[in-house]
Amino acid sequence: MSETENYFDHDADIGIIGRGNTVEECFANTARVMFSLMVDLEKVHQIQIITFEFVESDIEIALVTWLNLLLAKSQEHHLIFGDFRITHESDTWKAIVSGEPWRENLERGIEIKGATLTMLSVKKINNSWEARCIVDV
Repeated sequence: MSETENYFDHDADIGIIGRGNTVEECFANTARVMFSLMVDLEKVHQIQIITFEFVESDIEIALVTWLNLLLAKSQEHHLIFGDFRITHESDTWKAIVSGEPWRENLERGIEIKGATLTMLSVKKINNSWEARCIVDV
């Protein structure tokens, strides 16, 4: 490597894990974990509801898509979400999430930039589901 080419280590990632009895519950709990890094979810009021859907056949890519769409919808609508519901039939995933606009007395935690494909895993373990993902902070 020459003097003009170099790199440095940067710790800007956090691994998140969600579990549930169904894949939908697992996805919802993974979203809760991600948003709990940003705010105390117990203090978020469920005032505004946002619905959206997406199509994805690969379950692991569906997790990353779900998490990144949540971040995008949160920014688009200037909301912090605290309740997450998702269902799917075939390749179509339908989400209903709720939250409220950021307010001054909501203490902001870590800013999540996005969910990544790094160490991505969605699998059934015994009778429950587990999802793992690295988020960029």
